[in-house]
Amino acid sequence: MNYTDGHTRICGLIGNPVKHTLSPLIHNSLSDMFGINMVYVPFEVKESDVKAAIKGALALDIKGLNVTVPYKSEVIPYLDDIDPLAKSIGAVNTLVRTPNGGFKGYNTDVTGLYHAMQDEGIDLSDEVVVILGAGGVARPTAFLCADKGAKKVYILNRTFEKAEAVAEEVNTALNTDVVTPMKLEDYKRVLMAHDKFIALQCTSVGLFPDVNSAVIEDKEFYKHVSCALDEVYRPLDTKFMKLAKEAGARTFSGLKMLLYQGIDAYELWHAEEKIKVTKDQADVVYRSLMLDVVGASNIILEGFMGSGKSAVSALLADELDMELVDTDEIIEETEGRSINEIFEKEGEKAFRDMETDLLEAITGDHWREFVISLGGGMPVREENRRLLRKAGKIVFLKASPETIYERVKDDDSRPLLRCEDPLSKIKELMASRMEAYEDAADIVVDTDNKTIEEVVGEIVDRLGIK
Repeated sequence: MNYTDGHTRICGLIGNPVKHTLSPLIHNSLSDMFGINMVYVPFEVKESDVKAAIKGALALDIKGLNVTVPYKSEVIPYLDDIDPLAKSIGAVNTLVRTPNGGFKGYNTDVTGLYHAMQDEGIDLSDEVVVILGAGGVARPTAFLCADKGAKKVYILNRTFEKAEAVAEEVNTALNTDVVTPMKLEDYKRVLMAHDKFIALQCTSVGLFPDVNSAVIEDKEFYKHVSCALDEVYRPLDTKFMKLAKEAGARTFSGLKMLLYQGIDAYELWHAEEKIKVTKDQADVVYRSLMLDVVGASNIILEGFMGSGKSAVSALLADELDMELVDTDEIIEETEGRSINEIFEKEGEKAFRDMETDLLEAITGDHWREFVISLGGGMPVREENRRLLRKAGKIVFLKASPETIYERVKDDDSRPLLRCEDPLSKIKELMASRMEAYEDAADIVVDTDNKTIEEVVGEIVDRLGIK
């Protein structure tokens, strides 16, 4: 829903910091899907104000809260009740209203990770699991693995005492001995003992901007990995993930865990309405998250006339289930006349002004999840390039002048090619625009001798969104 009224309910997130959070995208998207009059907002809370924040949320009739670092344990004394799973873990991340007027705490980090694994077809029973790290994320991860029947769970950490503490907590809570702490540098002992294992990366190593690091960089380690999860999702393709993929392991991002912990929280808040998010609905939200993480809230195709923008954008929009718009078509519809007519009656500058006005509207209205095919000359203006960078990821479809000529030579709707030597004109125009195209582009895709399907596949792969 794009509006609020006197019946709008509020859910939110408390933590510090919270400005980076993707949770509003998850929850507000779900509310749009189900037509629920609710908005989700982040609240940055100082450490000394945690108790006051919980009290204030109750007084303001806030429907529910998520809790993130560093308050997942600190909020527990201020709750009416706590779910047994969350109590065993000693941390909550979701607060739900109780009939008594307080909050009950749940831990959907664990259930979200489990649902993400189920979505990927991963069964933990009888598996060996290696957890890298012993911080706040590692504890619920180890709890889940042990609880779901893993036959052995190793916690590898630079500081052995931290790994030992997590292992003891989980083993005690579940009355088991399957969790074993180990110094990180001793990882080769695991390789000697097990041919294959699931690897779960639970540290901040690899998080942007430290994108060229992994906790373990020994390629021999990854030869033993059957499946890998990195709970870092900025970037989506961390060095840990790249090393695992190169070794043939199945990989999935922590972004899917984030998605499902949010979905589990949303369903808890709306239990009375019996809200259940389907796999198809989850996939739609996941796509939005991926686009946001890679900075591609919109995917914008630039290039010279005949570079393939129209055909590629149509297939790309279909492939990603995104809306497709063509800036030339929007201007024609808005003006009620063709581009030829605009050029003939008002000249090129007037048309370029219309393009700039359109880009200002796109960025001002915060368009999301569009594939936008640009007119060939739109990126030439520096102001347009600035606006385009704000609007999304820009893909430059590059082609040789000869390829362009073959594609457009029979098209009489191109006003700039009405001359005696179109090929020379193409070369001249392309040379004058090349610097602008390259300056604007996030990625460049050569379309010469490639099918539309090949070009689309390359765009998707290089953006890292599928």
